Parts: sequence; structure tokens; C-alpha cells
Amino acid sequence: MSWHLGRMAGFDIESTGPDPLTARIVTACIVQVGAKQPTTAANWLTDVDGEEIPAGAAAVHGISTEKARAEGVDLRLAVEEILGELTQVILSGIPIVAMNARYDFSVLDREAQRYGFQPLADAVVIDPYVIDKQVDTYRSGKRTLTALCEHYDVRLDAAHSADADAVAACRVAWRQATRYPQLAAMTLDELHTAQVGRAAEQASSLQEHFRKKDPAAVVEGAWPLIPRQRETAS
Repeated sequence: MSWHLGRMAGFDIESTGPDPLTARIVTACIVQVGAKQPTTAANWLTDVDGEEIPAGAAAVHGISTEKARAEGVDLRLAVEEILGELTQVILSGIPIVAMNARYDFSVLDREAQRYGFQPLADAVVIDPYVIDKQVDTYRSGKRTLTALCEHYDVRLDAAHSADADAVAACRVAWRQATRYPQLAAMTLDELHTAQVGRAAEQASSLQEHFRKKDPAAVVEGAWPLIPRQRETAS
């Protein structure tokens, strides 16, 4: 049976900002779908460890500092629970689907580091963003989740709420495998390895482009996680 007909776990984080090395988790969701089994979802809204949610971030995901402080759970506890849930997914052999996985996994990893938790074990990850750039490299236009949902004819119920985005990412991955038989023919390990290589190539190509204007430009190529030693080396 092809991987896209099995169980998938969509994972999405909404945060305080675009830099995965400093962003704090505001909301997170892990949604298990597929394999003709009921959909299950785990959601978190955190207190952001008392930090402010910038207006720009709140405008994207709709969670204000006030709401987070009033209704959110302790961020440390949320991080511990998210790591635990994802570990169960990994141990079950279920792939984790994350749109632009490098961001979400790096945010979670740095939160784990802040609180002294063990890093997440190596997971098999499916990233619709990386895959889309692989199978349709020269298509013009945006490659946001909303854009990919439109391109692959996927319903997106409420963009930038973590649970809706997590489900939509799984639907996009399913459509990609249906549209491109070479993806469906891969094993999960082969697909993961192909994305590691493809993400590095994409970053290298983008870096080359940026360096025409800024010779010092650097585009991160590691996937699905920015290694911790990158920060100490920089």
C-alpha cells in the first residue's frame, strides 16, 4: 500500500514571529487523518511564557496577548505534551506532514532546548512545500498553503488556524501523491531522503540568486530541522 493511503499526522504551529530560532509557540495542533480511521486532533493554546504577541503575528493567527494569557496553558507544559504526542506518532510509524516543515520543527526544537527537554527523535516528514517545488519547479506564483490548496483543489477551512492548516497540509500531500505517481511509488524513507536533498538544492539555488545582490546572503539548506550548532557557529 502506498504511503498516501495510510495514516498521516498533520502538524502545525502558529507563533510569535517568522524567525524559527526565536519564535515562541502560540498555538499548535497534531491531527491524525486517513487510513479509513476517525480523525483525531490534539490542540494547544499557550500563555507564550508571558511574552507579548506582536500585532503582526496576532493579525495572522488571530490570537492576542490578552487571549493567550487568559486562556493559554503553561508553554513549558505545552512543549512537553507536543513532544510526547509527536514521539507517539513517530513510534507508530506514522509520517508527520508539515507545510514548510523546517519552520515548525525548528520552532519546536528551540522551545525544547529552552526548557531542557530531549530533542524530538528523527521523524519521517512529508513537506508539501518542498515536494511542490520538486515536482513543479518552474510554476510561477506563491507557494503558501493557501496557494497550494488552490492549485491542488483542496478545501482550506480557516487559513492560519493550526488545526485547519494541519488537515489541509495532509490533503495537499495526498493530492500530490495522486497527481504524481512517482511520489506514491516511493517508500516513506525514500520520500524523506529525496526531500532532504531537494530542500538543500532549493536553498542553494535561492542563495545563488540572492548573492547577485548581496554576496553575503545565506539561505538555510538543512531540512526538516535547522541544526542547533548552526547558531553557535554563526
